[in-house]
Amino acid sequence: MKKHIITILVAVLAFTCGYSMNNKAISGDTDYKIAVVDVQQLVANSNEVKNLKAEQEKKMQTMQATLDKARADMAKETDTAKLKALEEKYRNDINKQKLAMEQEYNTKFNQIDKNIRNAVIEKARSMNYNLVLPKNIVLLGGDDITNQVSPAVK
Repeated sequence: MKKHIITILVAVLAFTCGYSMNNKAISGDTDYKIAVVDVQQLVANSNEVKNLKAEQEKKMQTMQATLDKARADMAKETDTAKLKALEEKYRNDINKQKLAMEQEYNTKFNQIDKNIRNAVIEKARSMNYNLVLPKNIVLLGGDDITNQVSPAVK
């Protein structure tokens, strides 16, 4: 019985010492550097994003031209059966254009987002930051490195 009590006491003591050392190691003398980045500013100033928006605008104009042509063709048609077939054809064409446009936009925007993230990570690491947060969620603290990252994003 005495051996069990001693064993339990040694185990509790070992656990307490280990836990205390772990807390000391975690909260010890490590100096964390925290940075903030204005992601919205980086996205707004990115040439890739501007090009993507211009490209999307051109595609929207193409889609609008298709819609205008569909309306004109449907206005000329008097036969209801042909009108329904024409309407279905144009609806399918427009839906295909819209789906292709959305998929391409999402693919390109995800790649741009990845490039911006990589630029932020690379710059933060080169400046020895341990943590980078979006500026819009931080109320106080952190070094703003947006201007240092911005040239790498453009």
